[in-house]
Amino acid sequence: MGQVVQIGIVNSKGDRIQNVDVVEAIKGKGLLNDRKFEENNQNERQVTLIEIENINHFNKISKTNIPAVDFRRNIITKNIKLNDLLDKEFFVGNVKLKAHDLCRPCKYLQEKLKQENFIKEFLHTGGLRCEIMSSGKISIGDLIK
Repeated sequence: MGQVVQIGIVNSKGDRIQNVDVVEAIKGKGLLNDRKFEENNQNERQVTLIEIENINHFNKISKTNIPAVDFRRNIITKNIKLNDLLDKEFFVGNVKLKAHDLCRPCKYLQEKLKQENFIKEFLHTGGLRCEIMSSGKISIGDLIK
């Protein structure tokens, strides 16, 4: 069973991601205090997830030690294959999410991390873009089922 190992939010584009222990997920809007939080938010912009295993693999092959939150996803998971959840509903703790799309890496993030091979390495392992189907709190340690 998957688990939340880290949570990050950012107030403004380009700002440093803030580690938080708990975040409020609001149905149809996003994560409270995150830059992508808005009324009538697009389904795929409300929350993002990424696997710590993919981050660790990238750090190993690139001989780097980039912190997980610097990959600019909201929820870092372990022990779950996120791509298997595409187009499905699932729970993170008590919050129901629906995975709408893969998080494809962008040139902006590649340049921010100063990693030439970033886009290639994360093309299919960059995480998920999800809709928040029910409001509630997501905390470090929450199970993903």
